[in-house]
Amino acid sequence: MHLNRSMSALSVLFVLASGAARAETIRVAIGTQDTTVNCATGGVLIRELKLLEKYLPHDGKYKDVNYQIEWKNFTSGAPLTSEMVAGKLDIGSMADFPGALNGATFQKAGRKSVFINVLSGSTIGSGNGIVVPRTSPVQSLADLKGKTISVPFASTAHGLLLRAVKAQGWDPEKDITIVTQAPEIAGPALQANKIDAHADFVPFAELFPYRGYARKIYDGSQANAATFHGTLADAEYARKYPEIVVAFERAAIEADRLFAAEPEKYSELVARNTGIDAEVIYLFHGPQGLQTRDLSWKPEYRQALKTAIETLRLLKRVDSDLDVNAFIDDRYVRTAFQQASLNYEAQLKNYAKQPFAEKAAKDARTGKTIEDTQRLAQIWVQGEARVRNYASPESAFLDLSGLEESGKKIRVIYGTDRSNGLKLFASDGWYVVNGKEINAFLLKETAETWIKQHGGKIVEYAAARAAV
Repeated sequence: MHLNRSMSALSVLFVLASGAARAETIRVAIGTQDTTVNCATGGVLIRELKLLEKYLPHDGKYKDVNYQIEWKNFTSGAPLTSEMVAGKLDIGSMADFPGALNGATFQKAGRKSVFINVLSGSTIGSGNGIVVPRTSPVQSLADLKGKTISVPFASTAHGLLLRAVKAQGWDPEKDITIVTQAPEIAGPALQANKIDAHADFVPFAELFPYRGYARKIYDGSQANAATFHGTLADAEYARKYPEIVVAFERAAIEADRLFAAEPEKYSELVARNTGIDAEVIYLFHGPQGLQTRDLSWKPEYRQALKTAIETLRLLKRVDSDLDVNAFIDDRYVRTAFQQASLNYEAQLKNYAKQPFAEKAAKDARTGKTIEDTQRLAQIWVQGEARVRNYASPESAFLDLSGLEESGKKIRVIYGTDRSNGLKLFASDGWYVVNGKEINAFLLKETAETWIKQHGGKIVEYAAARAAV
């Protein structure tokens, strides 16, 4: 009797051990760009909040599967692509230009990658920009003829720079000198006045001015060409494990929802994990942000990818034809939208900026609902969980004086460019004072154009504050 019980127990252990031996281990290796904050909802938030684990399948062919989730952070898309092609990564996020290189590199290796979603971008091109040292006399791109401009080569900012130079009617081989420089090198170079200007991608054209050693003199929106960051997958991996790719999409949708609900909280979380200031992250990801989180493949983003491929071919960085329609595969994001009870077709048609977390924002000084965001201003007070909203610069400046007099510490003040609706750091802006109305502008030349049409006087930040 005792022997039979012992044999039965051994049989159970044998069966369990055999099952464990048969359990499949599936790797999910993801490359991120943490400091490129547009990738936050496809990287750092998913990783830190363990959102992928929440959506990975555990039924059907995935029953009893063990998932080996691996994360690796990169500062740019090129090394991330190298590891994807080498089979060390299955999924990775990057911008349109490095994404085009990713597809071309896979193709050259006799393999294929697919662009599965957008994460964040701008259909008019904001996010990329050109900056100069803070003390430089340069006020516009026109002042840079004959100068040296650095840029991370083959990046989306490189594409912007070439378009901007072409718009000036310049020859990029003769009228300016373009040199390669990564953002981590460009920052110290700007501080030391060792470079005339620097073109860069998200978030550096805003980060360098925020940290006080650069001024933005050209915004990507002036080129009016869409730009975005998104996610790619190894096509063979996606074919073999489509449910895992959809799970990643579900995690990205969840990260987007969380950011929309509490942008200050998650700007702080991203800041802790990237070293990028929360105030800069909120500039992009907060309501009415500089760029818009959007997982859908809008026509403008498809065109941006096509433009990237054509530009890289002109730069002789790729020599193959990459079919954009075959490269983009929106099946996974469409399935994820359906599973999340979201309408993908409606999102394709939605061009609105990031909305306020609440149904309607109220002016923190007057308590009135903000009906029009064209002159929106915001103040982030140290120690307050929510950024304060104001209907106009005048209202914000009036409240600012009271806040400072009461001993409150101000983290940052945001304004809105009256000409294009883009959010900006108020202290870096130019202002047109016309009677009791004050309008903010990122660039001096734009403010001057406004005056020709509407009148008023152009002033800097301190004078604009004094005007109220």
